[in-house]
Amino acid sequence: MNAPASLERDLRSDFPGLLTKNGEPWHYLDTAATAQKPGVVIDAMARALGEDYATVHRGVYARSAEMTLAYEAARRRVAQFIGGAEEEVVFTRGATEAINLVAYSWGLANLQAGDRILLSILEHHSNIVPWQIVAEKTGAQIDVCPLTDDGRIDLDAAEAMLTGQHKLVAFAHVSNVLGSVLDARRAADLAHGVGAKLLLDGCQAVPRLAVDVGALDCDFYAFSAHKLYGPTGVGALWARSEILESMPPWQGGGSMIDRVTFAKTTYAPPPQRFEAGTPAIAEAVALHAAIDYVTGIGLDEIHARETALVAQVHDELGRMNDVTLFGPADSAGIVSFAIDGIHPHDLGTILDEEGVAIRAGHHCAQPLMDHLGVPATARASFGLYSGESDVAALIRGIERTKRIFG
Repeated sequence: MNAPASLERDLRSDFPGLLTKNGEPWHYLDTAATAQKPGVVIDAMARALGEDYATVHRGVYARSAEMTLAYEAARRRVAQFIGGAEEEVVFTRGATEAINLVAYSWGLANLQAGDRILLSILEHHSNIVPWQIVAEKTGAQIDVCPLTDDGRIDLDAAEAMLTGQHKLVAFAHVSNVLGSVLDARRAADLAHGVGAKLLLDGCQAVPRLAVDVGALDCDFYAFSAHKLYGPTGVGALWARSEILESMPPWQGGGSMIDRVTFAKTTYAPPPQRFEAGTPAIAEAVALHAAIDYVTGIGLDEIHARETALVAQVHDELGRMNDVTLFGPADSAGIVSFAIDGIHPHDLGTILDEEGVAIRAGHHCAQPLMDHLGVPATARASFGLYSGESDVAALIRGIERTKRIFG
């Protein structure tokens, strides 16, 4: 299966980060960690920090009002992008903060001794550690759902594990290591069947899959802008309006209040209740630009392109007897692997000499590494700008590394 070369040729030029300092093509295969930024996002950020800059929600002067409109327009764009309502979208620093918000606000208010939380083996640390902290504080217990042989969350096992004691199920929509895609609607049905809420970590899903939180029937959805070709320092939590209304604030400060006195403070309604302090204004505006850019290309086209590249890499590496591939063959934009006798860090270092950037390590998923029986993996992850030239450079670099290690 060949990826459309025209898309690579047309889009690489939009990304100034895909060139080395010498002006040579850089084969960037670490998009799962953070995506490169197109010029339109960089320009939007620069304008928001420059000629358009002002604070939001507080100023009575015209530019502040205009920036407030732009900031809230970004919220509406996020809501439209994932199929929610704007009052259900809370801006956060990223998915990590979004999950922590749910854990510390909803979790501390709703979990108690005897309750249970269901996670999976493949979760990112950001969807493990907050729940461990809350479990310690509340006396709740954590259960871990196993994986299928090809690296998917085993929903048959989840169905057998879930009981009326479970109050929350928290799963990755797409694994950041294995690229396996969750049957999110079935996960929601299983969770709701025992009265539990479902939280989805959507970091790896939103850059490549059409997400409709209504159709998925989840209760919380979290993602980061920087994996969606936007800036760092901003992300979003979507939650059902009735759940947000019931959640207490988790940080105090300006903007999240209704009235403050030393005797008593009352709080603003959601989403402002959860956005204490001056927000990431320029970053939210740039996220709007990133969403517009991605949707202008089309998520279906992006996903098809990445699927073709994954298939190509699986085919090339599958011919090498000393390579172990992890995860399903139809993984979403991500290929993790190990080479006998070569540590992933050594591979990553030699590939860097070849102008190829991959991730090498545990990928903030140490329980998954333990499950796979390896300390680390090499991970090549694709973006909408990736193409066959990147695959070719990766394979050349792997072959050179194997010759070096003899």
